[in-house]
Amino acid sequence: MIILRSDKKELYAVVIDFLPRGRVEVIRQQYKPEPLVQGVGKDQFKLLELVPKVNDIQLHDVVYIGDKERDKIERVKRRVGYEDLTQTAKMELPFAIEAIVKEEEQRFVDFYNNAVPISIKLHMLHLLPGIGKKLLQEILDERTKQPFENFEDISTRIKAIPHPEQMVVKRIMEEIEDPEIKYRLFTSK
Repeated sequence: MIILRSDKKELYAVVIDFLPRGRVEVIRQQYKPEPLVQGVGKDQFKLLELVPKVNDIQLHDVVYIGDKERDKIERVKRRVGYEDLTQTAKMELPFAIEAIVKEEEQRFVDFYNNAVPISIKLHMLHLLPGIGKKLLQEILDERTKQPFENFEDISTRIKAIPHPEQMVVKRIMEEIEDPEIKYRLFTSK
């Protein structure tokens, strides 16, 4: 397995669900239910359950979860898998990931510019949905002429990729949904 992201702590998370009374199945076991926030990390897209300090948390809020003083989050309760997310969180996750990808556009454009072969027969760019040998060669030729500047530059120069950010979002979703995926480009296990 190749992991191309470091395994450092997440500093920020995007809220994908807020459960003011906690998880339904846990309420039966506890005397006093604990409010929960489900979020996705902005750096490595880790799925997390967080315990909030405040009740005014909204979907898609960006909350600080690092080691310094936190204003909205009391603590990180645990890391969860995709199957542990609520239905709301599963529905909101692609939108949160898309927002992160667009906000950090340069990071993902750099991926298009700097992706390298994994083996003799497999290139990192092949792992993006929709990129085959012909499209891979076109991307490599274009980036050799001049590095891509942004997503719009990619879509302008490579006509077969109208929305390069969507390819990245789909790949991140694949990595999150499948815990046994062999190659990880953007997430950590």
